[in-house]
Amino acid sequence: MPDTLKIALAQLNQSVGDIPGNAQSILDARQRARGCDLIVFPELHLIGYPPEDLILKPSLIERAAAQLQTLAAASASDGPAMLVGSAFVLDGALHNGVALLDQGKVVAVRLKHELPNYGTFDEMRLFQPGPLPEPVIVRGTMIGVPICEDIWQPEVCRHLADFGAEMLVCINGSPYEINKDALRIEGVAKRRAVDTGLPLAYLNRVGGQDELVFDGASFVVNGDGMLAVQCRDWEEQVVETSWTKTAQGWRCDRGTLETLATHPEDIYCAMVLSLRDYVNRNHFPGVVLGLSGGVDSAICAAIATDALGADRVWGVMMPSRFTSQESLDDAAACADALGIRYNVMPIGAAVDGLDAMLGEAFEGTNRDLAEENLQSRIRGIALMALSNKFGPMLMTTGNKSEMSVGYATIYGDMAGGYNPLKDAYKMTVFAIARWRNHHKPRIGLGPEGPVMPENVLTKPPSAELRADQRDSDSLPPYEVLDPILLGLVEHDKSVEQVVAEGFDRETVQRIERLLHLAEYKRRQAPPGVKLTARNFGRDRRYPITHAFRSG
Repeated sequence: MPDTLKIALAQLNQSVGDIPGNAQSILDARQRARGCDLIVFPELHLIGYPPEDLILKPSLIERAAAQLQTLAAASASDGPAMLVGSAFVLDGALHNGVALLDQGKVVAVRLKHELPNYGTFDEMRLFQPGPLPEPVIVRGTMIGVPICEDIWQPEVCRHLADFGAEMLVCINGSPYEINKDALRIEGVAKRRAVDTGLPLAYLNRVGGQDELVFDGASFVVNGDGMLAVQCRDWEEQVVETSWTKTAQGWRCDRGTLETLATHPEDIYCAMVLSLRDYVNRNHFPGVVLGLSGGVDSAICAAIATDALGADRVWGVMMPSRFTSQESLDDAAACADALGIRYNVMPIGAAVDGLDAMLGEAFEGTNRDLAEENLQSRIRGIALMALSNKFGPMLMTTGNKSEMSVGYATIYGDMAGGYNPLKDAYKMTVFAIARWRNHHKPRIGLGPEGPVMPENVLTKPPSAELRADQRDSDSLPPYEVLDPILLGLVEHDKSVEQVVAEGFDRETVQRIERLLHLAEYKRRQAPPGVKLTARNFGRDRRYPITHAFRSG
């Protein structure tokens, strides 16, 4: 038996449903790792993760099975054995699993035992759990292959160790959340390694899939809990790891320890990568967005430029009679700093036309939100017309603070195809905007240097739908609003619990009421990247119609 092994970790992007494309990425990575004994691919890599109900199509499973046999045949050529994640039907039951391909055939299949059924995950709806798995044998070495959730509980790893596993290689589709990389390493992987005394390689996919984004950040910890290898986050990599068998068992030799993106760069990268993959995989030529001169649209324009390049981003300023010269100047300065296409399209004539059209119906009433929101809806119509005519996806720019309390116009500024700020509170928006004004992300395609005037970051936020309007006219300051929302949304606290943290009772009650009233709007909002533990849609699924209030 050999006393050294080389294992390649293929931290790759996937395209859900593109079985030929995903298979080709497997073969390309294997070619790059020809000197290794084993190459490992992420969870469900052949099909793409998460497949959602697409996985229930028998034709998809049939094509994946046929493609797996083709990959198995390719394993007969010089190069490493392959661990490939896919879906399998055994005894009529659908499973999430991994196949060991070597010497021209499927040598073994192992099935996921622990199926997550919380937050964004609903695998119990799609798959049947497999039995507690046994190790597979690669070049004479017993390797345990837990799949993602299998390491979040202790049973599978302990079982594998009891059955003679000499190391653990865990394949994952673990979506990004703020601070999740530390949880994976410190809270899960090191515990399993120390509990079993076995080294653990953790391989995660990278890339965006609708509202989820995967940060990669794969790593290896040894049986003593020490970090041996740390891959980059937000980028594809094929990393060769070297292993040595000692008197105490297998150890991974010390390799490269990449520095992961810190806060708030990690959030910004999540937005960039998710938008890039969403636009490209849905075959949009680029994006169009309204540039208002405010911080939300300014940072969205920067995100789009870093994701797609300046030549694929179109900013449009649509002033009304309430738009200040300051906003016009700031919007133009943003576009100039980013180098994107920029147009000014005044909406005054359209507003006057709708006022005249609705005049008889509105006669005898006072001007209020109905008239104010006509401006936002006209802008939405105009931007969608540009999208229809020329093809770019309309990108929306509302943040989570606004979406929480309904401070957004349905069929107006909520119209569009994707919103990178959907799960970012307003204070987070300010944080990433300040960061981007002084740094360029490693994965960014935009310019160096500031991407917006400092005035955008310091002036009071305003929708500019009436004279001298400020967000603070209708909402508490965001320094107050965001912590209240953090309690109500992220932690499901009651009004009493939030008030006990020092907030005004009447304010908290009002915010809770607005939060529930806006649920019908959020159901009709475009998708946007998940950043927090409780994003609207996949994580937090509240009824639209309900009478409960906590205080």
